[in-house]
Amino acid sequence: MAAKRPSRSSSATSARPAARAARKAPAKTAAKSPAKARAKAPRKVATGTRPAAKLAKATTKAKVPPALAQVVLAALEDMKAVNVKAMDVRGITDITDMMVVASGTSDRHVKSIADRVVQRCKEAGFRPYGIEGERDGEWVLLDLNDVVLHVMLPRVREFYALEKLWEKGAARGS
Repeated sequence: MAAKRPSRSSSATSARPAARAARKAPAKTAAKSPAKARAKAPRKVATGTRPAAKLAKATTKAKVPPALAQVVLAALEDMKAVNVKAMDVRGITDITDMMVVASGTSDRHVKSIADRVVQRCKEAGFRPYGIEGERDGEWVLLDLNDVVLHVMLPRVREFYALEKLWEKGAARGS
C-alpha cells in the first residue's frame, strides 16, 4: 500500500506569501531613501570613446600570434634537433613557402621532435594537414601547409640529400 502524504494545513500555505512579501519589503524601502538613491545613481560617461589609458591597456592585452615558421623553429630548438636547415622555396614550388629539414639522434628522438612541433603548432592555432612516417621514426614528414618539415635520422638525410635537391632547384629558378 502507498503511504499517504500528510495534508498541508491552510495556515502554512497562507503564511508563505506573507513571508515572501516581508523579505522583499525592506529592500524596497531602503532604496527609497534619498542618500542611497544618490549613491546608486549611474555615473555619466561619455559614450563612443574610450579613455586613452584603457585603450592602451586593451591593445597590449591582445596577443599577436607568432608566425608558423617561428613556432616550428622554436620547437625544433627546444627539442635539440640537430643540423636544422630552413629553405625558402616560394620561387620553386607552389606546394609550400618554406621547407625545413632537421635531424634527430635516434628514431625516438625523431618521433618526439615531430610530436613537439605538432603540439606547439596546435597551441599557436595552426593545424597540421598531414603527418607521415611516425611509426618507423626514420623520416617523419609534417605538412603544415605553409611549412613542410622533414625530421630524419642522419643516415637517411645523407642518403636522400633533400637540401641539395632543393638548393639546386632554387639556383635554377633564379
